[in-house]
Amino acid sequence: MNPRVKKVQPEADYRLRLTFTDGAVRLFDVKPLLKKGVFQELKDAAAFRSVRAAFGTVQWPGGQDICPDTLYEASLPVKRALAVHEKKARYGAGKRQGARR
Repeated sequence: MNPRVKKVQPEADYRLRLTFTDGAVRLFDVKPLLKKGVFQELKDAAAFRSVRAAFGTVQWPGGQDICPDTLYEASLPVKRALAVHEKKARYGAGKRQGARR
């Protein structure tokens, strides 16, 4: 069993800064979920920011929650996550390097 969420802080670009019971601080990207079902409501910035830690996971007032194991396994340590995000911003997400025209 993975550690559980102790604290959550919403960040820019639909990311959550999570503090787990083992002391790890990790970033989870919610963007891929925003295209699915009840998570579409979280595209509204105010709704997204209303997240809270409860029962070892994260929850929103609209009833959305995410499995705590998913949060731990699909998140990255803060330092690494910020480096990946910065690299995507610098070079463009999804662009192939060296593509021929």
